[in-house]
Amino acid sequence: MTGLSPTPWKNRAGNQTSRPRRADTPRSPEEVSALVRRAAAEGLRVKAVGAGHSCSAVAVTDGVLLRPDGLTAISAADPAAGTVTVGAGVRLDRLGDLLADHGLALGVPADLAGQTVAGATATGAHGTGRATASLSGLVRAMEVVLADGEIVLCAPHENAELFAGARVGLGALGIVTAVTLAVEPAFLLDVREEPAPFDEVLEHFDELRSDHDHAEFSWIPHTDCCTVRRANRGAGPARPPSRARFPRDDQLVANAVFALACRLGKAAPRAVPRLARITGRARRERTYTEVPHKVFAGPRRVRFVEMEYALPLGALAAALRDLRELVGLGEEYVSFPVTVRAAPADDMWLSTAYGRDTAYVAVRMVRGTPHERFFAAVEEIMTAYQGRPHWGRLHTRDAAYLADAYPRFASFTALRDRVDPERRFGNDYLRRVLGE
Repeated sequence: MTGLSPTPWKNRAGNQTSRPRRADTPRSPEEVSALVRRAAAEGLRVKAVGAGHSCSAVAVTDGVLLRPDGLTAISAADPAAGTVTVGAGVRLDRLGDLLADHGLALGVPADLAGQTVAGATATGAHGTGRATASLSGLVRAMEVVLADGEIVLCAPHENAELFAGARVGLGALGIVTAVTLAVEPAFLLDVREEPAPFDEVLEHFDELRSDHDHAEFSWIPHTDCCTVRRANRGAGPARPPSRARFPRDDQLVANAVFALACRLGKAAPRAVPRLARITGRARRERTYTEVPHKVFAGPRRVRFVEMEYALPLGALAAALRDLRELVGLGEEYVSFPVTVRAAPADDMWLSTAYGRDTAYVAVRMVRGTPHERFFAAVEEIMTAYQGRPHWGRLHTRDAAYLADAYPRFASFTALRDRVDPERRFGNDYLRRVLGE
């Protein structure tokens, strides 16, 4: 356990900062417990931070900041049971590599490679999938340090109510120190990416998502151009993108070209539509076969701020057409593609897919460019269709709105009242989205 000087903390996008009173890197649940007890004695709040990928203020604290870097062990792997237990601070790219070494894989390919396991599950991070899309849906048990310092295990048949809330817990119920995840024998994904017109993609999106294990598309604002990605389990052999038929579309090249376009657009916003049209025309079809944790979680070399909303699946087409109309007004210049994914309904209390088949719409702006007006207009569209904001992305919704959006919202807040009545794990963001 290492005490650090009170230096400012900043998230990856740079839009959230805080100056905690103290920062520590605990290396065991017992050390986490001791830190929570000490913070309580000092009247300080406690927050664990992951890799800082959240654009929202979910991890901001003025109290004690706990870094997860010391909680990275893989303590148990049980291929027969189909589970693996890992420390809360294990990053998803490292976990994918370690599982592959043991002939195992997660059934939900990660979208952001650098996220920690606990950070991803706490905010309901998701990919896209026909069977399941949320990493939290793979959680089979969790080890949690509560506000009084008690270390508890929760699972469907042990502390079941805490388990029901903590799978997407926002860091509001306790400090997660370990997570048991469902795994399966290693597999490969056959991937096909190809350009397609906007209206055609919307017309066929239902069959796209239902006919493939994983499917998503991105739309380039200011154009009619989309790129569709389909991924299905295949027999192999592996054929990574760098060996594919179009090596010039390798992610490293694509990221470099996109980064250049973003820099040009940031310097000259009115050039963004023209750059978008050039980028759209350059899209090509490519196919490759790869391990699942490397398919969706490619390198992201351009820093951005993001808003993502989860919509009832049936509202997607109308919402996207409204979004296209908004961009077409010519008042905003959007360099980043809009990403669209889908997930089946689930039963996790604060999951954005709770109780309904869901489509996700993510909009991004280059870090340092004005985004407030555009995001406000996007949010107006998404909330008109009963959208639920991603907990780790920018939004302005509060507890009054979210209580109507989530049928089990009251169950979660009642659980929080019992396990953290003094709001040891609270912050201003949680006060806004969960209430006092």
